[in-house]
Amino acid sequence: MTFEELIAKCKDCNRCRLRKNATQVVPGDGYPEADVMFIGEGPGANEDKEGIPFCGAAGRFLDQLLESIGVNRGDVYITNMVKCRPPGNRDPQEDEMTACRPWLDKQIELINPKVFVLLGRFAMGKFFPNLKISKVHGKSFRKGGKLYFIMYHPAVALYNESFKKVMMEDMKELDKILHGKEGEFEVMDSEASEIRKLMKRKKSKKAQLGMGL
Repeated sequence: MTFEELIAKCKDCNRCRLRKNATQVVPGDGYPEADVMFIGEGPGANEDKEGIPFCGAAGRFLDQLLESIGVNRGDVYITNMVKCRPPGNRDPQEDEMTACRPWLDKQIELINPKVFVLLGRFAMGKFFPNLKISKVHGKSFRKGGKLYFIMYHPAVALYNESFKKVMMEDMKELDKILHGKEGEFEVMDSEASEIRKLMKRKKSKKAQLGMGL
Protein backbone atom coordinates (compact mmCIF):
# COMPACT_ATOMS: atom_id res chain seq x y z
CA MET A 1 0.00 0.00 0.00
CA THR A 2 1.30 3.45 -0.91
CA PHE A 3 0.96 6.41 1.42
CA GLU A 4 -1.56 8.01 -0.93
CA GLU A 5 -3.67 4.84 -0.91
CA LEU A 6 -3.58 4.78 2.88
CA ILE A 7 -4.82 8.36 3.11
CA ALA A 8 -7.61 7.66 0.62
CA LYS A 9 -8.79 4.65 2.60
CA CYS A 10 -8.56 6.53 5.87
CA LYS A 11 -10.81 9.28 4.50
CA ASP A 12 -13.50 6.65 3.88
CA CYS A 13 -13.30 5.24 7.40
CA ASN A 14 -16.48 4.62 9.41
CA ARG A 15 -15.01 2.43 12.16
CA CYS A 16 -16.27 4.40 15.13
CA ARG A 17 -18.99 6.79 16.30
CA LEU A 18 -16.85 9.88 15.68
CA ARG A 19 -17.41 9.76 11.93
CA LYS A 20 -21.18 10.25 12.33
CA ASN A 21 -20.87 13.83 13.55
CA ALA A 22 -17.63 14.80 11.81
CA THR A 23 -17.63 16.85 8.61
CA GLN A 24 -14.71 14.82 7.30
CA VAL A 25 -11.83 12.56 8.29
CA VAL A 26 -8.55 14.39 8.95
CA PRO A 27 -5.73 11.85 8.32
CA GLY A 28 -2.71 14.16 8.63
CA ASP A 29 -0.60 16.78 6.91
CA GLY A 30 3.00 17.22 5.88
CA TYR A 31 5.90 15.41 4.27
CA PRO A 32 5.20 11.65 3.93
CA GLU A 33 8.92 10.84 4.20
CA ALA A 34 9.57 13.09 7.19
CA ASP A 35 12.19 12.27 9.81
CA VAL A 36 10.03 13.93 12.46
CA MET A 37 6.40 13.04 13.19
CA PHE A 38 4.15 15.07 15.50
CA ILE A 39 1.21 13.23 17.05
CA GLY A 40 -1.58 15.13 18.76
CA GLU A 41 -4.97 14.26 20.16
CA GLY A 42 -7.74 14.82 17.63
CA PRO A 43 -9.15 17.39 15.19
CA GLY A 44 -10.98 20.45 16.49
CA ALA A 45 -13.64 22.57 14.82
CA ASN A 46 -11.27 24.28 12.38
CA GLU A 47 -9.56 21.02 11.52
CA ASP A 48 -12.91 19.34 10.94
CA LYS A 49 -13.84 22.13 8.53
CA GLU A 50 -10.54 22.42 6.66
CA GLY A 51 -9.41 18.80 6.73
CA ILE A 52 -5.96 19.79 8.03
CA PRO A 53 -4.65 18.95 11.53
CA PHE A 54 -3.55 21.82 13.77
CA CYS A 55 -4.91 24.62 11.58
CA GLY A 56 -6.80 26.43 14.35
CA ALA A 57 -5.51 28.48 17.29
CA ALA A 58 -3.52 25.56 18.76
CA GLY A 59 -2.07 24.96 15.30
CA ARG A 60 -0.97 28.56 14.98
CA PHE A 61 0.89 28.24 18.26
CA LEU A 62 2.44 24.99 17.04
CA ASP A 63 3.60 26.89 13.95
CA GLN A 64 5.21 29.49 16.24
CA LEU A 65 6.95 26.73 18.16
CA LEU A 66 8.32 25.25 14.95
CA GLU A 67 9.42 28.64 13.68
CA SER A 68 11.22 29.31 16.97
CA ILE A 69 13.69 26.52 16.13
CA GLY A 70 13.75 27.10 12.39
CA VAL A 71 11.67 24.10 11.36
CA ASN A 72 9.41 24.31 8.31
CA ARG A 73 6.02 22.70 8.90
CA GLY A 74 6.19 21.20 5.42
CA ASP A 75 9.28 19.22 6.42
CA VAL A 76 7.55 17.29 9.23
CA TYR A 77 4.41 15.16 9.38
CA ILE A 78 1.55 16.06 11.72
CA THR A 79 -1.33 13.80 12.68
CA ASN A 80 -3.55 12.84 15.62
CA MET A 81 -4.53 9.83 17.69
CA VAL A 82 -8.05 10.00 16.24
CA LYS A 83 -8.78 11.28 12.76
CA CYS A 84 -12.31 12.62 13.36
CA ARG A 85 -13.36 15.43 15.66
CA PRO A 86 -14.74 14.33 19.05
CA PRO A 87 -18.04 16.16 19.73
CA GLY A 88 -17.51 19.44 21.54
CA ASN A 89 -13.75 18.85 21.41
CA ARG A 90 -14.04 16.37 24.27
CA ASP A 91 -11.21 13.93 25.00
CA PRO A 92 -11.03 10.95 22.66
CA GLN A 93 -12.29 7.79 24.31
CA GLU A 94 -10.36 4.54 24.53
CA ASP A 95 -12.51 2.60 22.07
CA GLU A 96 -12.27 5.47 19.58
CA MET A 97 -8.48 5.50 19.77
CA THR A 98 -8.48 1.72 19.42
CA ALA A 99 -10.63 1.94 16.28
CA CYS A 100 -8.32 4.59 14.81
CA ARG A 101 -5.07 2.91 15.86
CA PRO A 102 -4.56 0.90 12.61
CA TRP A 103 -4.48 4.12 10.60
CA LEU A 104 -1.88 5.70 12.86
CA ASP A 105 0.17 2.51 13.02
CA LYS A 106 0.21 2.28 9.22
CA GLN A 107 1.20 5.93 8.92
CA ILE A 108 4.09 5.29 11.28
CA GLU A 109 5.10 2.21 9.30
CA LEU A 110 5.11 3.99 5.94
CA ILE A 111 6.65 7.28 7.08
CA ASN A 112 9.15 5.53 9.37
CA PRO A 113 10.24 8.70 11.20
CA LYS A 114 13.35 8.87 13.34
CA VAL A 115 11.83 11.16 15.95
CA PHE A 116 8.30 11.24 17.37
CA VAL A 117 7.06 14.38 19.09
CA LEU A 118 4.16 13.38 21.33
CA LEU A 119 1.81 16.29 21.95
CA GLY A 120 -0.23 15.73 25.08
CA ARG A 121 -1.06 12.82 27.36
CA PHE A 122 -3.10 10.82 24.86
CA ALA A 123 -0.28 10.64 22.31
CA MET A 124 2.19 9.94 25.10
CA GLY A 125 -0.08 7.19 26.42
CA LYS A 126 0.12 5.24 23.17
CA PHE A 127 3.84 4.68 23.68
CA PHE A 128 4.38 5.29 27.41
CA PRO A 129 1.13 4.59 29.28
CA ASN A 130 2.71 4.69 32.72
CA LEU A 131 4.31 8.13 32.49
CA LYS A 132 2.88 11.43 33.74
CA ILE A 133 3.28 14.29 31.30
CA SER A 134 3.85 16.81 34.08
CA LYS A 135 6.95 14.83 35.04
CA VAL A 136 8.39 14.08 31.60
CA HIS A 137 7.54 16.97 29.27
CA GLY A 138 10.62 18.31 27.55
CA LYS A 139 12.38 14.95 27.86
CA SER A 140 13.28 12.34 25.29
CA PHE A 141 13.10 8.58 25.50
CA ARG A 142 14.58 5.75 23.46
CA LYS A 143 12.35 2.83 22.59
CA GLY A 144 12.64 0.25 19.83
CA GLY A 145 15.40 2.18 18.09
CA LYS A 146 13.30 5.36 17.89
CA LEU A 147 13.48 8.62 19.81
CA TYR A 148 10.35 10.01 21.45
CA PHE A 149 10.09 13.57 22.69
CA ILE A 150 7.21 14.52 24.98
CA MET A 151 5.48 17.90 25.10
CA TYR A 152 2.27 19.37 26.37
CA HIS A 153 -0.45 19.76 23.76
CA PRO A 154 -0.30 23.31 22.30
CA ALA A 155 -3.95 23.86 23.28
CA VAL A 156 -3.01 24.08 26.97
CA ALA A 157 -1.16 27.31 26.26
CA LEU A 158 -4.38 28.84 24.94
CA TYR A 159 -6.00 28.45 28.35
CA ASN A 160 -2.95 29.13 30.50
CA GLU A 161 -0.39 31.65 29.25
CA SER A 162 2.31 30.27 31.55
CA PHE A 163 2.49 27.13 29.43
CA LYS A 164 3.72 29.12 26.42
CA LYS A 165 7.06 29.74 28.09
CA VAL A 166 7.25 26.10 29.20
CA MET A 167 6.63 24.85 25.68
CA MET A 168 9.10 27.31 24.16
CA GLU A 169 11.75 25.98 26.54
CA ASP A 170 10.82 22.40 25.67
CA MET A 171 11.21 23.22 21.98
CA LYS A 172 14.80 24.28 22.64
CA GLU A 173 15.43 20.76 23.91
CA LEU A 174 13.83 19.32 20.78
CA ASP A 175 16.07 21.59 18.71
CA LYS A 176 19.12 20.00 20.34
CA ILE A 177 17.84 16.55 19.37
CA LEU A 178 17.17 17.57 15.78
CA HIS A 179 20.71 18.86 15.55
CA GLY A 180 22.18 15.66 16.93
CA LYS A 181 22.92 17.08 20.37
CA GLU A 182 20.81 14.86 22.57
CA GLY A 183 20.46 15.91 26.15
CA GLU A 184 19.36 13.62 28.92
CA PHE A 185 17.15 10.76 27.83
CA GLU A 186 16.03 7.47 29.27
CA VAL A 187 16.31 4.14 27.49
CA MET A 188 13.01 2.30 27.56
CA ASP A 189 13.94 -0.82 25.57
CA SER A 190 13.41 -4.25 27.12
CA GLU A 191 17.11 -4.99 26.69
CA ALA A 192 17.90 -1.85 28.64
CA SER A 193 15.73 -3.16 31.45
CA GLU A 194 17.85 -6.31 31.52
CA ILE A 195 21.02 -4.19 31.60
CA ARG A 196 19.68 -2.27 34.60
CA LYS A 197 18.89 -5.54 36.39
CA LEU A 198 22.41 -6.78 35.70
CA MET A 199 23.89 -3.53 36.99
CA LYS A 200 21.86 -3.84 40.19
CA ARG A 201 23.07 -7.42 40.67
CA LYS A 202 26.68 -6.32 40.17
CA LYS A 203 26.20 -3.43 42.59
CA SER A 204 24.67 -5.75 45.18
CA LYS A 205 27.50 -8.27 44.76
CA LYS A 206 30.10 -5.51 45.08
CA ALA A 207 28.45 -4.26 48.28
CA GLN A 208 28.48 -7.77 49.72
CA LEU A 209 32.18 -8.17 48.91
CA GLY A 210 32.94 -4.84 50.52
CA MET A 211 31.21 -5.98 53.69
CA GLY A 212 33.27 -9.18 53.76
CA LEU A 213 30.30 -11.42 53.00
